[in-house]
Amino acid sequence: MEKIEPREELKPTGLIGISDKQIDFHFNTHYKGYVNKLNEILEKLETADRSKANQNYSEYRALKVEETFNHMGVVLHELYFENLKNGRGTKPGEKLTEMINKNFGSMEKWKEDFKACGTAHRGWALLVFDLSTGRLINNGLDAHNVYNLSNAIPLLVLDVYEHAYYVDYGPKRAPYLDAFLENVNWEVVNRRLERALRLQG
Repeated sequence: MEKIEPREELKPTGLIGISDKQIDFHFNTHYKGYVNKLNEILEKLETADRSKANQNYSEYRALKVEETFNHMGVVLHELYFENLKNGRGTKPGEKLTEMINKNFGSMEKWKEDFKACGTAHRGWALLVFDLSTGRLINNGLDAHNVYNLSNAIPLLVLDVYEHAYYVDYGPKRAPYLDAFLENVNWEVVNRRLERALRLQG
């Protein structure tokens, strides 16, 4: 089995309102923890007895359930760190702005809804492109593998678990949401939308 390696190049530094210490804990403890646990699960799946698979309980079922949690823990963290940087100098592209205005009414209304999504959910807030309808949707997740919209491409990913902000803000999530939006790398988000539009055809 080829091991999954953490993507060190995605680790951001020098953010506005999100300290390097906060990022260090988040990246090195939480993100790398999911990478390590996913590798462990994938190794165990190689020898799991598929003949005993059972929907009530079996080793195979338990491994497959936890594979989804840890796999998405890796994927969402990589998307999160990739779309974070000192956000000065980048802005939403013309197509993204057009679609946000169409689907939410304005950029300000989208931000209001996105922050509400980040406040209302326990794990994540995502701006996604729905391949089924061609719409942009703010998707909230209570856990990595809970409430994901199928056939939707993540464009902007925000981690709202406490581990993403507790070093800097303690239990106060609202200032972290504002800081996140100050650090969005819109060039990454624009590229993700371009790829999603090509996939839709």
